[in-house]
Amino acid sequence: MGIRFYKAYTAGTRNRSVSDFSEITSSKPEKSLISFKHRARGRNNRGVITSRNRGGGHKRIYREIDFKRDKLGIFAKVHSIEYDPNRNARLALLHYLDGTKRYILYPYTLSVGDRVISNFDVPIQIGNSAPLKSIPLGTEVHNIELQPGKGGQIARAAGSLAQIIAKENDLVTLRLPSGEVRMISKNCWATIGQVGNVDAANIVIGKAGRTRWLGKTPKVRGVAMNPCDHAHGGGEGRSPIGRPRPVTPWGRPALGVKTRKSKRYSNKFIVRSR
Repeated sequence: MGIRFYKAYTAGTRNRSVSDFSEITSSKPEKSLISFKHRARGRNNRGVITSRNRGGGHKRIYREIDFKRDKLGIFAKVHSIEYDPNRNARLALLHYLDGTKRYILYPYTLSVGDRVISNFDVPIQIGNSAPLKSIPLGTEVHNIELQPGKGGQIARAAGSLAQIIAKENDLVTLRLPSGEVRMISKNCWATIGQVGNVDAANIVIGKAGRTRWLGKTPKVRGVAMNPCDHAHGGGEGRSPIGRPRPVTPWGRPALGVKTRKSKRYSNKFIVRSR
């Protein structure tokens, strides 16, 4: 697992880098675990753009991923490690002893042939899944539930991990990848280890066309628009925005303004904000 660099034989390859995909062992997904997923391209049910700068991109097939890890007490063998076009993490295909096949997020250092298990009391090994109350302090975990039984929602991106730093009554305190320190129910499940493909954050896109492959369309600065298109637009030549602070195209404060609601129900669980 690493990064491969290009020689600068064109402007688009200067400083460009890609993953070397050395950890991937299979190039075709498991047919029983794939499905078609409609891509909205930023449109709502009427076809009106409600989320800008989305569209295009390479065709994708969705892989059904087991974020719940709810096959308890049954060992599974890692059959292959695969690429997923829908996220920057890799996937590990598990073959359970009862014949079931499932995808999970690939934990860093897990290898083909390793055995993993989900249960209320498991060995503290990479890839095993258990409730937070059963995992000792200081352990690095990922794919963490926010509500018991809902499935993992936290620390799912490539290279992500959270650390268990305290336990008190029915709550477990975690240091999340963002730096936030938050309390979560001890009955929520998590997977031991760090998400794989840790070098994903160091990859340099290199050219505009590669961003288009990812389904992102060009983003134009507000100051380059006309006044009818953006609050920053207009003026002669290269003008300032002409306002006390930056705003969105719809006039709301932007760039650094806190958007979390002060009365949100989960604020009481946050020990230190990110």
